[in-house]
Amino acid sequence: MVRAYILIEMAAGHSRDLVGSLKSLEEVRDVLRVTGPFDVIVVFEADTVDAISNRVADHVHSQSGVIRTTTCVAIA
Repeated sequence: MVRAYILIEMAAGHSRDLVGSLKSLEEVRDVLRVTGPFDVIVVFEADTVDAISNRVADHVHSQSGVIRTTTCVAIA
């Protein structure tokens, strides 16, 4: 199992919509609005890095207000 932390920078006023849309995804373990240089952090778990990459492309990058993402894959 691969775990990744997706750090998301959002345009003002869009983070609540993104959080709401991601909570129902099977691979999402946690999704939080945060303060600091990023606005939302999502924890994804999937069988492969490619599966996580596809979910981020399909369900994060496609959302209105997403400016930039940084994906941090956990190594343990």
